Amino acid sequence: MISSLLNKDTIVALSTAAGHGAIAVIRLSGPEAIAMVNGVFKGKNLEKQVTHTLHFGTIRDQEKILDEVVVGLFKGPNSYTKEDVVEVSCHGSPYITEQLLRLFLQQGARLAEPGEFTKRAFLNGQFDLAQAEAVADLIASDSALTHQVAMKQMRGGFSQEIKVLRAQLIHFASMVELELDFSEEDVEFADRTALRKLIQTLQKLIQDLLQSFEMGNVLKNGVPTVIAGKPNAGKSTLLNALLNEEKAIVSDIPGTTRDVIEDEVMISGIRFRFIDTAGLRDTQDTVEAIGVARTKEQLQKAALVLYLFDVTTTTPYELQQEVEDLQLPSVPYLLLGNKQDLASPAQLENFKDFDSLLFLSAGNKEGMEDLKQALLHQVHANQAITGDRTIVTNLRHFQGLEKTNVALLEVVQGLDNGLSSDWLAADIRRALFYLGEITGEITTDDLLDNIFTKFCIGK
Repeated sequence: MISSLLNKDTIVALSTAAGHGAIAVIRLSGPEAIAMVNGVFKGKNLEKQVTHTLHFGTIRDQEKILDEVVVGLFKGPNSYTKEDVVEVSCHGSPYITEQLLRLFLQQGARLAEPGEFTKRAFLNGQFDLAQAEAVADLIASDSALTHQVAMKQMRGGFSQEIKVLRAQLIHFASMVELELDFSEEDVEFADRTALRKLIQTLQKLIQDLLQSFEMGNVLKNGVPTVIAGKPNAGKSTLLNALLNEEKAIVSDIPGTTRDVIEDEVMISGIRFRFIDTAGLRDTQDTVEAIGVARTKEQLQKAALVLYLFDVTTTTPYELQQEVEDLQLPSVPYLLLGNKQDLASPAQLENFKDFDSLLFLSAGNKEGMEDLKQALLHQVHANQAITGDRTIVTNLRHFQGLEKTNVALLEVVQGLDNGLSSDWLAADIRRALFYLGEITGEITTDDLLDNIFTKFCIGK
């Protein structure tokens, strides 16, 4: 299947961002890549140079010099695509890059499709499909944590776990299917007790990977953090303080915020999506009531809630009632006593029995560093971020693991019901199929097109 998908064309694309810049890189890959560049390069004979070397010269269209360039040679199979690859570093003028691309097309190259370099790397066995997808995640990473997770996946951390699971299943599948050849003798080559134990172990590993997907979404999309509280508690002021800009309108008039206001802040490598909401109260104002309803919707979707209250006007009893009214049994939250600069020591002491409570003054940005540390602590405590843990960030992988888990459950049910070897083998093969789809050991043209067309053209 995969060998039939290999394309022997030589492809070319701009691999750096379009537009003006100091340097631009044009990449070619394929059997004629070196010859095509050599045909227009004035300098050393590139076809006689060793791999992984750089060469200075000029690119010429007949006698016309288009640019001075540095050419990098990467001969297959020791290249990104495992084909001959040439990278031409030129000056970053859109006119120059356009002229060079046109010249290489005249030499017989064709424009690369989105993600075609990485697709060729996968098809040529450079890495598996999960690692190939991690390349896109690495390019999109915008924090230390997303970079760390993508790098681990690109280097095969997640793939290795999948391969171990699959190898263990393959052994038992072969034993069960061997029994089919001796059905008349009624023999068992696969120890059912050992098979059950293996399935349970695999299910535990898969469950851990599935649960990590929530953390993966947090890393990629940000922690949805809702700022809630009564009108005039200082929610918009807090949002502005966190963003360090005047994002939300601040007013002494209760009910100023009537719609959801959202923005992002990166704190120590983790993106938080802060969502300012309308104040929670009963109101006869139709527009404000809509805002309150939207606040309640956001609370249900939140990963973390910051409940802000005015420490100068709120009693401990009122705060307890407000927290109970939120009805957030499974969502972690922080209680934030605002306007501490206006409160007396006695007023602050009233709240000593509340857990997860911080005092701050959003108006003059007091306590903001403590709040940021508390936010990080909540994420780390609830998501168990560790450098060694494999985290699933890709929806396709998550769905594949879910299907695998269902197939494994059916294997266990088959063992409980004493199903024959052929039915057990069918369920095990289905689990193997879904695991194979994740790493690309089993694939289709449609699947590859869906994945690689999301890449940028030069990658």
